[in-house]
Amino acid sequence: MTRITARFAELKAQNRAALVTFVTAGDPDAETSFKILESLPKAGADLIEIGMPFTDPMADGPAIQAAGLRALAAGMTLPKTLDLVRRFRAGDQATPVVLMGYYNPIYSYGVERFLADAKAAGVDGLIVVDLPPEEDAELCLPALAAGIDFIRLATPTTDDARLPAVLKNTSGFIYYVSVTGITGAAAANAAAVQPAVDRLRRHTDLPVAVGFGIRTPEAAAAIARIADAAVVGTAIVEEIRHSLHADGRPTVATVESPLALVRRLAEGVRGAR
Repeated sequence: MTRITARFAELKAQNRAALVTFVTAGDPDAETSFKILESLPKAGADLIEIGMPFTDPMADGPAIQAAGLRALAAGMTLPKTLDLVRRFRAGDQATPVVLMGYYNPIYSYGVERFLADAKAAGVDGLIVVDLPPEEDAELCLPALAAGIDFIRLATPTTDDARLPAVLKNTSGFIYYVSVTGITGAAAANAAAVQPAVDRLRRHTDLPVAVGFGIRTPEAAAAIARIADAAVVGTAIVEEIRHSLHADGRPTVATVESPLALVRRLAEGVRGAR
């Protein structure tokens, strides 16, 4: 049982959904990023997604693209991202950590080496948005063999003909993208999402997490009533951006500001059922 499976089982027993928070590794710099990361569980994050900065993040909107550029400008790399996870694990052995990003940096790093280093660092799952099921042999199957969950995205355009391929080797949870488009582009609508979540549950026993377009505690609570997890990324990343000096340096608010939002989001999710 992975940490992801264990966490969802624990929350199911508590009859509540999970809050999944996303931050970009190294935004705005490695040390500040670590201070935010290590504090997320106490603020209420049940699972943590960490974005691997990349120069061409095709699924991400302007906010997360900018976060990635800030991180890259500050010297963040894939090895340093794994170092962040390793430091996090030194103080937290329970909270699941999922790395989210694109295949190019992993391919450049070397798949076998990456999976070994990720497992050793304490990574529990991967979301690699530009690898379709037809390419499972590239990373998905090796990740599963290494004991790392491979989490797939389903979207509003994933029809019944496509869904079995999407679900075939997915593990940990299925991530439903609530809006058509990039991160942060539109607001999630729980009433519109409900039929999609119900359809996914007819096809899989995996927990269903819903993300893209969830910005407020009220929106997170609405999703938590119908899904197994609400995923929030852009709103948290924007809190970090708004806290920075004009030149991009962190201020005294850069750690506390996103954590305050996470606490509010957690209250919404935990009060939803």
